[in-house]
Amino acid sequence: MNSDDLGSFLRIAETMSLSAASRVTGTPKSSLSRALSRLEREIGAKLFERGAHALRLTEAGRILLIHARRVMDDLNEAAAALDGVTGQPRGVLKISAATTFAIGLVAPMLPHFLREYPDLRVHLEAENRVVDLAREDVDMAIRIGAMPDSDLIASKLGRIELWPCSSPAYLLERGRPQTPHDLADHELLGWTDQPSIWRFKDSAGCEHRIPVAVRSVIPEPAVLQVVLESGGGVGRLPAFLANPSTEKGRLVRLLPDYEAETVEVHAVYAAHRSLSSKVRVFIDALRAHMTG
Repeated sequence: MNSDDLGSFLRIAETMSLSAASRVTGTPKSSLSRALSRLEREIGAKLFERGAHALRLTEAGRILLIHARRVMDDLNEAAAALDGVTGQPRGVLKISAATTFAIGLVAPMLPHFLREYPDLRVHLEAENRVVDLAREDVDMAIRIGAMPDSDLIASKLGRIELWPCSSPAYLLERGRPQTPHDLADHELLGWTDQPSIWRFKDSAGCEHRIPVAVRSVIPEPAVLQVVLESGGGVGRLPAFLANPSTEKGRLVRLLPDYEAETVEVHAVYAAHRSLSSKVRVFIDALRAHMTG
């Protein structure tokens, strides 16, 4: 039984849709359909029944699914263990990251990383959703903020400062805040419409907690950056995104004498990926890029 065909069956069974499996794996629907047909011919039974809106597993499909998961997990663990022994990361490394962080954190370090590991190919998914690492064909994900309890392994990469910023034109019209409490007099833009607190520390180490009622909600930081550069108000941006704009004079970092709030960045992966050298070397490279 071909392991590639078995993997295709597993993805179809997990999504219950050829189209969805195609999107998740990046494999054409026609290739998935041919893999399924080969398996059904080899087994001598149908694995799926087509329902009104989705596929349904047959009895043979349900039995195969149990064993397919076990086989594919064993193959992944074997490959990871061999990578750990040989020390030669190779193959495809599939990474998921939110769009802003894929652009600002991952993309800049990829050229050097790929030169250093010529036997690796990187598949970077830039998408604003939380992938299911236990079910989807993804080696690791970059996640921001506190990590909830789960069966996944989280490796801390570092912390990112959130800089309050606005455009020179906006400040010319509205004035520049001198203390965190002055922010109450400004047009504040945020990532969520939920009540939130912006935290700052002064030079004496005292924390200032500023309740924020945002006027406009812009969940994507890269979009918020454009709005701020166009004079839309005051908002917080990750330092890696804000810094180039402040250096070019498009944005001004506000309250630079106060320590800005930070968020944690983690690389997250399923337990069976933990021995994989390709995951390990990527985490090390991204951590070095963030702290370098």
